[in-house]
Amino acid sequence: MFITMNRIPVNPAYAELFEQNFRERARLVDRMPGFIRNLVLRPQKPDQPYVVMTFWESEQHFKNWVESPEFRQGHARSGTLPREVFMGHSSLETFEVFTDSAALEVTTS
Repeated sequence: MFITMNRIPVNPAYAELFEQNFRERARLVDRMPGFIRNLVLRPQKPDQPYVVMTFWESEQHFKNWVESPEFRQGHARSGTLPREVFMGHSSLETFEVFTDSAALEVTTS
């Protein structure tokens, strides 16, 4: 499994608008081959970023999403938010799962 975490610093005054934008997202990623799930985590402290996590069957599935027309279409709305919503640049982190307590079998690479 492959997981992405996008840390997005959001101005607390615009948190509701940011969250509404996610609630009304295009949901194109949901139909992509290899997509498992999406989580959007709200920070408990206003100085911490939101975290958007996506879970994929493999890194290649994620790359196929990023290179797809659906990706461009799905992210087009994010550019419509005012600049003041964000308190800096987002930071994308990627991970390969090597063990999972929910899995019956531990994987190794």
